[in-house]
Amino acid sequence: MLCQRCKKNTATVNYVEIINGDKYESHLCALCYAELCGDLASKSANDLWAGLFGESVQEVKVCPVCGMSYSEYEKTGLLGCASCYDVFKEELLPSISRIQGKVTHVGKENVNNEAHTLQSKLKTLQEDLEVALRNRNYLEADRLNRQIKEISKKLFNGGDMNG
Repeated sequence: MLCQRCKKNTATVNYVEIINGDKYESHLCALCYAELCGDLASKSANDLWAGLFGESVQEVKVCPVCGMSYSEYEKTGLLGCASCYDVFKEELLPSISRIQGKVTHVGKENVNNEAHTLQSKLKTLQEDLEVALRNRNYLEADRLNRQIKEISKKLFNGGDMNG
């Protein structure tokens, strides 16, 4: 997204002000932000003075890609885009941890492990059978074919892979 002021540089600062209930958003590059608002220390001082004299100024974190704020997420329960996960990471991690128990994906455990093992064994036997047939080793091919049929019965409840 380009800076809304200079329209040259990439916007790196998403500045949001809520003044008397009206929301004002600006997507600015670092240079334009420094020119308009000064550095961060003086901006903080300005907010402090504004607060002392009754003006309520509140900065809201906004996703630079879709423009969604965290308060909008709290209302709907839906994030606007994949970038929101990075932008609101600090806010989302406690909820994810509470709901899922962990914040890293560990996958499923022992999901039909026997079937997976049989499938890989079946594939190996089929490859060996092809080699035996190419080499005209018919006794070995017959032995491999019987093993393939046994595994096929276990996997496919009596079904035969060849027919």
